[in-house]
Amino acid sequence: MGEKGEQLGIMPLMQARELAKKNNLDLVEVAPTSVPPVCRLLDYGKFKYEQQKKEQQSKKSQKVTILREIRLRPKIGIHDFEFKAKTARKLLIDGAKVKITLMFRGREITHPDLGWKVLQRMAETLNEVGTLERQPVMEGRRMDIIMAPGAPKPKVKTEAKEEVKAEPKPVLKTESKTAVKAEAGTAVKTAVKETQNAKT
Repeated sequence: MGEKGEQLGIMPLMQARELAKKNNLDLVEVAPTSVPPVCRLLDYGKFKYEQQKKEQQSKKSQKVTILREIRLRPKIGIHDFEFKAKTARKLLIDGAKVKITLMFRGREITHPDLGWKVLQRMAETLNEVGTLERQPVMEGRRMDIIMAPGAPKPKVKTEAKEEVKAEPKPVLKTESKTAVKAEAGTAVKTAVKETQNAKT
C-alpha cells in the first residue's frame, strides 16, 4: 500500500478495517459528504501533518488588511494636519486601510461643511498613495472617510528621462567645438612662430 492509499472500489467497512490492520495503516474518511463516503488507507499522523502544512501555506499567502484610524478636528492647524497626513501616508504605503475620522464638539456640529472640507483636503493630499473607498459619512458627532491603499502608479516619467539620456547628442555641436579648438590651436601656434621669428 502506498502512503496516499489506493483505490479499492466499494467494500464493506469490516473488510476495509481488516485490510488496514494487515498493512499497518489507518482507515481515514477523507470525503464524508460524498455518497457513499470515501475512505483511504494511509498513515493518519502523516496525513494530519500534511494538512497542517497546507493550512500554514494558505495563511501565509492570505493578505490581511488592517483598518487604522486617524482623528481630526474641524479647526485643525496646518502643522497638525500635515503631521496627520504624513502618518496616514505611511500607513497606506504599508498596506493598511485608513479611516479618517473628524470629531465635532459643541457647536461645531452646526457646521458640517467645515468638516467636509477638511476631509476632502485630506483625501486630495493622500491621492498619490491611496484611493477614496468611502465618501464622507456623518455618524452622530463624527464624520469619516475610508482610504484604501492604491496601486503603485507606473513610472512613465523616469522611463522618458532614460530614453532622452540614451539618445546620442547632435554631431554638429561636437564637430564645431573640435573645429574651434583646432582653429584656436593653430592660431596659437602661428602666434608663437611669429614671436620666435621676430626675436631672430
